[in-house]
Amino acid sequence: MGVSGFFESNGNGVRLSRAVVFRPGRVPVIGRFSLGGGQPDVADRPDAVRGLGLQFSLPDGEVWRTAMISLPVFPVRMPEAFYELLIASKPDPATGKPDPAKMEAFLARHPETVKALTVIKGQPVSSGFGNSTFRGLNAFRFINSAGDSVPVRWLMTPMQPFEAASTGSAPQGKNSLFDALIAAIHRQPLQWHLIVIIGQPGDPTNDASIAWPAERQQVDVGTLILDRVESDETSAATDINFDPLVLPAGIKPSDDPLLSARSAVYSQSFRRRAGETKQPSAITSADVGKGD
Repeated sequence: MGVSGFFESNGNGVRLSRAVVFRPGRVPVIGRFSLGGGQPDVADRPDAVRGLGLQFSLPDGEVWRTAMISLPVFPVRMPEAFYELLIASKPDPATGKPDPAKMEAFLARHPETVKALTVIKGQPVSSGFGNSTFRGLNAFRFINSAGDSVPVRWLMTPMQPFEAASTGSAPQGKNSLFDALIAAIHRQPLQWHLIVIIGQPGDPTNDASIAWPAERQQVDVGTLILDRVESDETSAATDINFDPLVLPAGIKPSDDPLLSARSAVYSQSFRRRAGETKQPSAITSADVGKGD
């Protein structure tokens, strides 16, 4: 589902990066909320991984794109391991569930995934999109006007109060997460703080399965305000490839191998979807217009 609004920079990011987006002021933003897995008919389970893709349109003509998810870490370190994970977790046609033996074999080969899953399962799940924290997960590098470079990660932390998901309750409807998001934005704009985490020597920049220490410096560089919601039928975000390597001057990729893989896969996915017959969106313009 598409959204739009703006980013209000407070100027705190200027010392870290020369990117225009961090100068004090406001830039327009368009984005898309999604569920992980790429399955258009999947039901909105309370524990579903949620995604938020954003494009910041800067006054000098540059754009910054970032695709974030609601997990605290990524399950794997390397692109090849992610492919193996997809194969291991593929449902068996006979049972409709993954083969436990294949998953056990995968985890035996990838102890980093075992550790990452422990972190993921230890994180409380929020009740909806609006009170979810979205993380970039991969490391990048900020370069300031003096040419100084620092490793960073970023996240969007919600200003909406946290409420735990009711995982034990009866299903609330196939599109319950999106229905709640529509109603929330119709009531008032949703807001997140953009938090930049500053890495220190020794913090891994090439491994998204490991969280940086909690005591690392965190800088609030501004506020994301989303005040409009649209269906895929009308949203400009529908035709955007949220490639994480579309970066403005002042932000550069790190040595994380997932970044180039994500860029390549997103491009392939975008081309394939562009060539498919357009299917009706699960969330229509009429649904968005209701707001409740």
